[in-house]
Amino acid sequence: MSTGEDRVRGFPAFPAGRRARRGRSWWGDAWIRALEETTLDETLLRRGRRAASAGQVGPITVSPGRIAAEVSDGVREVPYRTRVFVEPMTDVQWSRFLDQLVARAGHVAALLDGELPRDLASAADDAGIGLLPGLGDLQPECDCPELVAAACRHAAALCYQMSWLLDADPFLLLLIRGRGTRELLDEVRRRGDRPAADAPAPSAGSGHRVPAAGAGQPAALAYARPDPPLPAPPPAPQAGMPGPALPAAPGIPAEALHGLVENAAGRAAALLGAGPDGAAVPLTLPEQVDAVRLAVGAGGPVLARLRQAGGRTVREFGRAVRAWEYGGRSGLAVLDEAWTPPPVRLARARAELTAGWAGDDPPRPQVWRNRWTFPGYRVQLRYGHDGRWYPYRERADGDWWPAGPPRSDPADALADLLGD
Repeated sequence: MSTGEDRVRGFPAFPAGRRARRGRSWWGDAWIRALEETTLDETLLRRGRRAASAGQVGPITVSPGRIAAEVSDGVREVPYRTRVFVEPMTDVQWSRFLDQLVARAGHVAALLDGELPRDLASAADDAGIGLLPGLGDLQPECDCPELVAAACRHAAALCYQMSWLLDADPFLLLLIRGRGTRELLDEVRRRGDRPAADAPAPSAGSGHRVPAAGAGQPAALAYARPDPPLPAPPPAPQAGMPGPALPAAPGIPAEALHGLVENAAGRAAALLGAGPDGAAVPLTLPEQVDAVRLAVGAGGPVLARLRQAGGRTVREFGRAVRAWEYGGRSGLAVLDEAWTPPPVRLARARAELTAGWAGDDPPRPQVWRNRWTFPGYRVQLRYGHDGRWYPYRERADGDWWPAGPPRSDPADALADLLGD
């Protein structure tokens, strides 16, 4: 039984400048048609196409029932976390679909050549299996304030770029419906007990290995046999593990080189270990933001260099590092950016604060944009774009400093501050 180890696939961000038209393949076009027929808002779709063309969509993660990426609006420093959900096929539906797939060996070979046969999709429809998405099948989710029931510009941009990926690899459509490429081919081989005389010869440059067919083995199934699985990766590096001995370079202390090696290892481990929730730190960050990230745990001349690159005073840089320690990139954005949340979210937060307060008279905040200040207590809550409340405490010099990790409920965040 296949372990489904290829059920999560990641793709680097598309560069800016690509025209966000409909898919070049008929199945990519069907994907976009499902989005456009559901949304019916040409202004929103136009903004989504513009964002896709401008390269505002980050690396895309594809997994069963879900595609995800961070999408920028071109203005706000912190991108929005955007996801689009599609209902995966059930095991019973997959069994019926595989019966259709192996009915003609040419179907497998066509998929390996980057082509989704129309008759395969039609046969799946006849068997009651909607392989391609239809009206209402693409369900968006985004932490931006403009999301409506149908979509937002960020979800639309993600869908347009997803059609580009589908153009190149129709197996991604099957992954979204619940099966990875290796897993699917393993199941096809287990069912391959009939000859495959109609299998076409593999095309040059298809990118798949073509082993010789064994005795009694159908040609198309030999053609579809994947390479053996890769060995398991080495264990992720742990904090404090000794690294390689690195000599100092001209003008660069050895401590700085060690910091770069540890940073690269940590980022690689985070990317390998991150699930499809997109929680890993983005591959690229603005220089001033990345300087703060690298400064966490750094010291000596490395910290001085990072502080200089960060473009902040000593006090401001220390406060920024503290914000990153508590909340990562979102925590740093809350420190630097004041913005106005939707009124409905503020009203809900007031109700949560009242409901979660143990006493008779909950404290009344002074509200300015996303910052709620409680003057009698010298504490403050800041609402982030990620939907969490970040606690702050006023120091003797009048500066507000991050005072703890964020909480989803403002009452819990305030209780943490007042309980210290």
